[in-house]
Amino acid sequence: MKKKTVVIGFVGTKLDSGKGSRRWEKWRPSIALTQHDNIQVDRFELLHDASAHDLVEQVVADIASVSPDTTVEPRQVNLRDAWDFEEVYAALFDFAKSYPFDLEREDYWIHITTGTHVVQICMFLLTEARFFPGRLVQTSPPRRHGPGEPGTYVLIDLDLSRYDQLAQRFSREQVEGVAFLKSGIATRNTRFNAIIDEIERVAIKSKAPILLMGPTGAGKSFLARRVYELKKARHQIDGKFIELNCATVRGDTAASTLFGHAKGAFTGAGADRPGLLKSAHKGLLFLDEIGELGLDEQAMLLNAIEERRFLPIGSDSEVRSDFQLIAGTNRDLSEEVMAGRFREDLYARINLWTYVLPGLRERAEDIEPNLDYLLAAFSQENGQMVRLNREARNCYMQFAMSPEALWKGNFRDLLASVTRMGTLADRGNITETIVREEIRRLQELWQRLGRPAHGARVELAKAMGAEAAAQLDSFDAVQLAHVIATCRQSKSLSDAGRRLFSVSREAKAKPNDADRLRKYLARFSLEWEAICKEAS
Repeated sequence: MKKKTVVIGFVGTKLDSGKGSRRWEKWRPSIALTQHDNIQVDRFELLHDASAHDLVEQVVADIASVSPDTTVEPRQVNLRDAWDFEEVYAALFDFAKSYPFDLEREDYWIHITTGTHVVQICMFLLTEARFFPGRLVQTSPPRRHGPGEPGTYVLIDLDLSRYDQLAQRFSREQVEGVAFLKSGIATRNTRFNAIIDEIERVAIKSKAPILLMGPTGAGKSFLARRVYELKKARHQIDGKFIELNCATVRGDTAASTLFGHAKGAFTGAGADRPGLLKSAHKGLLFLDEIGELGLDEQAMLLNAIEERRFLPIGSDSEVRSDFQLIAGTNRDLSEEVMAGRFREDLYARINLWTYVLPGLRERAEDIEPNLDYLLAAFSQENGQMVRLNREARNCYMQFAMSPEALWKGNFRDLLASVTRMGTLADRGNITETIVREEIRRLQELWQRLGRPAHGARVELAKAMGAEAAAQLDSFDAVQLAHVIATCRQSKSLSDAGRRLFSVSREAKAKPNDADRLRKYLARFSLEWEAICKEAS
């Protein structure tokens, strides 16, 4: 069954007016829209205010004479001032909410040629927001005026995805936004790319809190700042980027730093302090390591997020601040909630958009593009081009991608490594000798931060029991602890095997890394599934 065409539009108090037979020599938009041979307007919802009754009667009669099959329904809309935006929008909104739209049987055209400019704007906005579920129709007079000439009409569909050029522009803008968040680094990791794609869409559409989880040095602070810069470039944010590592403040200091204080609120409070929440008004507040906040500060923060206002310490006057929150943590906040160290209501409030950023070892394929990015940044900062020659690059990448490279500090370790090599480079040339010295430094660094025999036994005691761990030689304890750590950082048993046997597997015609690793674990009565389940 063909749908009926229904036009909704205001009567034009000037454009639709006219008296006597000479009115037919004038182009009148509402009447002209019903005169086109190629369209059938089945019903015209003719909106008008109380002062236009006489004109409406004339328009109804004229439409009946040129299009007898068109039913005209006059609809009075109470407007005292058709140029008052608030009044016009409210009146049209109420009309749209009460109108019995029947989308299965009728198509709706929203006529925006008549009415004041304010009326036309409000009709456009309500159609764009789908309160008027139809298409805009715009009419124009004929180039040569003559009796019965209806002029032209254009239908405008606000589903922009239907316009190829516009869709391409929006698509290009989205791609540029994603590249911006990654600083132009050609990220190869599928998981990280998916995360950034969604963060880009959320960042430009929402002011809701975002929670970034992941190990220290995974790039949470960097990404939060890029989100701010993206929103600022799109004119979606006016204020500052304010950042605080919550692990650096405790007690009264934490509350004062975040919420400010009044003079004399506590010993040492010699003057008023605005606090970071106030400084972040109309901007973005990044609270890294939010899990380190005390329960009292968490309660105050929840109220500030929900109410957009809070009381500085020692003050009776509320302060308002409209900010967007991005929180970072290297802890599992759901476990912190279960342990009573983090408020369940605050976790629920900031857990709307949660993203777990993978560490550098989980993004091994991204080490090389990030290495190039950091080398370029170092070169620009120091005013001299710094490069790795082919042998040096191969040497560095072979180590960086191997199980020996622990990257405990994630991208901070990589940044520090590039900085050291760039500083030692003679005339900008990073040689293989410099790389090998850097590898030695990294190994020593991770060894100091890693698990020597005692630390390995502590971890092994959790995996296999204290008694069994105590029976191991120190050499076996360190080796087994490293194997277990690699298993927990890998996607599968085969992935862990490839990392652990990356050199020896090349000598085998048909390497079975998974079977080889399974047999190694079995020597200590361990299984892959149990190891990974304990870590999750």
